Amino acid sequence: MANLAAQLTGACVAAFEAEGLEARWGAVKQSDRPELADFQCNACMGAAKQAKTNPRELAARIAPRIAEHPAVARVDVAGPGFLNIVVTDEALSALAEAVRSDPRAGAERASETEKIVVDFGGPNVAKPMHVGHIRSAVIGDTIVRLLRFMGDDVTGDAHLGDWGLQMGLLIVAVKDEQPNLPYFETGNDGPFPTDPPIDMEDLSRLYPMASARSKEDEAYMSRAQAAVAEMQAGHPGYRALLKHFIQVSVAALKTDYAFLDVSFDLWKGESDVDALIPDVVQLFKDKGLAVEDDGAVIVDVARQDENVPIEGKTQLKNPMPPIMLVNSRGGTGYHTTDLATIKDRVDTISPDRMLYVVDQRQALHFEQVYRAADKAGLFSADRLEHLGFGTVNGKDGKPFKTRAGGTLRLSDLNAMALEEATRRISETNLSGDIGPEEKDEIGRLVARAALRFADLQNQRTTNYVFDLERFTSFEGKTGPYLLYAVARLKSLLRTAKADGHHPGAIQIESAAERKLALTLDGFTLALNLARDKRMPHFICEHVYTLAQAFSAFYGAHPIAKEADPALRASRLGLCEAVLAQLTVGLNLLGITAPERM
Repeated sequence: MANLAAQLTGACVAAFEAEGLEARWGAVKQSDRPELADFQCNACMGAAKQAKTNPRELAARIAPRIAEHPAVARVDVAGPGFLNIVVTDEALSALAEAVRSDPRAGAERASETEKIVVDFGGPNVAKPMHVGHIRSAVIGDTIVRLLRFMGDDVTGDAHLGDWGLQMGLLIVAVKDEQPNLPYFETGNDGPFPTDPPIDMEDLSRLYPMASARSKEDEAYMSRAQAAVAEMQAGHPGYRALLKHFIQVSVAALKTDYAFLDVSFDLWKGESDVDALIPDVVQLFKDKGLAVEDDGAVIVDVARQDENVPIEGKTQLKNPMPPIMLVNSRGGTGYHTTDLATIKDRVDTISPDRMLYVVDQRQALHFEQVYRAADKAGLFSADRLEHLGFGTVNGKDGKPFKTRAGGTLRLSDLNAMALEEATRRISETNLSGDIGPEEKDEIGRLVARAALRFADLQNQRTTNYVFDLERFTSFEGKTGPYLLYAVARLKSLLRTAKADGHHPGAIQIESAAERKLALTLDGFTLALNLARDKRMPHFICEHVYTLAQAFSAFYGAHPIAKEADPALRASRLGLCEAVLAQLTVGLNLLGITAPERM
């Protein structure tokens, strides 16, 4: 069953068309003045201008046509021609029943779907993830969940960073520390040991040391750069070490991601497309797009229209800088591996679209890659989207740091959230007589909800301030507040069942019930906005508004203790509908509610 907003839009479209006007004037939305109406259509002013008639007179002709729809109780003409629509209690009752019985809780599938690759996470091998990685992880994971739910065929790829300078730095660092390993023997083509000679603690120690030294020691940096070039050229020992670095790193990454309930279909890295790089470079050469410059191979991605005078100034706008396919040492960088990755995805997945959930500060890089891919005919630029996001900041407005001024590891952030969530649960005595194992599980779910909702509720492109005390609160616009709302619904329904009371046919009558049912109707709109704009915060807004509407309903009426059996059954049925939609909505956000708290 289409939601009420869609049904009424259909009725308004038909009404405008019956007056000889365009269908586009028929859009209906929920009312900005709920005390006056449930829905509104504001198009009569624009349509009347086009038709060269009086807006209020046009509205007076449109209103009776809309009123013929069975869901409409009345249509009022207000002001210069606003159409205020009030729907019947029966229509709202049917809506709530549909949500209650629908496995999708009233959410409609997208009318047009695509095969999509979502590139998100982007962790670097051998580097522990930090607080900044949480944004790509939870935004990307939520977009994957949403697109799949709406009907798209989606592949999520972690796209590991395993091909750049950090690999060379690690190779040199391991060689200096363990020079007798077989990976460094001249002429040794393997086989090499299957067990890694290092663990994650070694990588976490060696990389910062090597990185710091390379900035002060030119000879050390040159060794690292040479090691990268040799690895990329196929050095057997270095390639074997790379596999160890990846193996050890991915095991640690999966632990951090699991805490947030983030998963990937593919764990491919830049190294996986190494074999495609020569063909990609040759493609650009064959098309006359690549030129040699001091031993490097570069591609111009600037457009003619970028080299124009800036308004009010005499200087020219800077054109888009070129990309470097191959550097003077024969090595390749992110531009090249990203282009090879596009080719790999086209060859193996054949997607309609690729989405990249990466920090907004990488916008220039992706614009360069997209233009290059388009020019070479690899993939159309208009089907490559960079879903940039803002930074996680401290209360000083700068990127979040530890008290010592360092970058906070994601694993430490997860641990902090778990500790704070557990403390909150104990202080509020929410866990009651729950045993220690279940209490620990609830703590993990609360911590996850706190972190994911705190991030996702912000518009993707904005920065936000990290405040763990606020995020873990059971009051306000937080993940734990939503978990508590779900837990209260589940408790209410369990208690009613224990008393022999069961949900029945929903009959919407009171103002609080109407508001709650109308909120249920907004689910599909929220999902469509989140999908079309790639903005998960629309889902956050909906589930929070729904939880608030339930709280108002809960405060306005007795439910399980209602004396009238039919009314009690109706309100319990409405609770079931709300629980169903909250559960689906939270699952899309990667948030799982416990059975009790």
